[in-house]
Amino acid sequence: MPLAFKAKIALAALAGFATPFMAVPLMLGSGDPAFEARQAITVVAPGSMQYRLPGEFTRDGRQIEAPRIELRFDAPLSIMLHQVSAADYQLCVDDGACHPMASDTAIRADRPAVRVSWQDATGYADWLSRKTGTHYRLPTDAEWAFAAGSRFKDDGLASDSDDPSVRWIARYERESDRDDLSSTLRSFGGFGANERGLLDLSGNVWEWTATCFDRTAIDAAGRPQAQTANCGVRVAEGLHRAYVSDFIRDAKAGGCSAGLPPIHLGFRLVREPAAPLARLRDKLDRVVAAAGI
Repeated sequence: MPLAFKAKIALAALAGFATPFMAVPLMLGSGDPAFEARQAITVVAPGSMQYRLPGEFTRDGRQIEAPRIELRFDAPLSIMLHQVSAADYQLCVDDGACHPMASDTAIRADRPAVRVSWQDATGYADWLSRKTGTHYRLPTDAEWAFAAGSRFKDDGLASDSDDPSVRWIARYERESDRDDLSSTLRSFGGFGANERGLLDLSGNVWEWTATCFDRTAIDAAGRPQAQTANCGVRVAEGLHRAYVSDFIRDAKAGGCSAGLPPIHLGFRLVREPAAPLARLRDKLDRVVAAAGI
């Protein structure tokens, strides 16, 4: 048996022993370095922010405003500079790994891929991970909010009255004050950059996150008593937070589970740092290549 093959079998065996709880399977091979180098990534430094939790919260059977917490990230976050482009998404379609976009979509490298579902976005992330040998995934809502910085919109209401009519009026006034954005797609950078250098956050493309829609009952002291997760509905972030069924590609046509629907649905991805096992794999590949075996 060739030495290189024996070495890779040993590494695979190590992976099976060492990683039963890891979410990412071992990918033998180093992927396409040229395609990996094409991915525009911004590294957001560690820090903290005030963050309103997503989902629906109730107390004594009445809906209340979601709590705000101190959100802290102790490690850098590597996230795409802009949304995945229509041209890059089309490569996944051409490879037979992604659902096609609408027939009237302009396949351009400077415009986002839109009218894609959460399922489409996760499919692309899986394909990109295989293509590059690096793990890409959708951000959580908390990660998206942290990366967005000042572009993250706190959807909390000024009124937290127990009277449903007061809450309804406050929510109506908030939603009616929102900008009436055009549906016309702009080239990357058309909605500007935030203080972290990320482009087009809270423009007219809402971005899928990995976060499920949760319903949480809390007690008078704010402690969770019961929680129900609905992962058929995911959080999409943009000019406001939206809850959208994961198979929906055009929220204006239906499928937005709460509030005003997004104008367009797109996504950007987080790049995970190399795991120790992945670094070991790359080192082994280099040793085998140098030995010519």
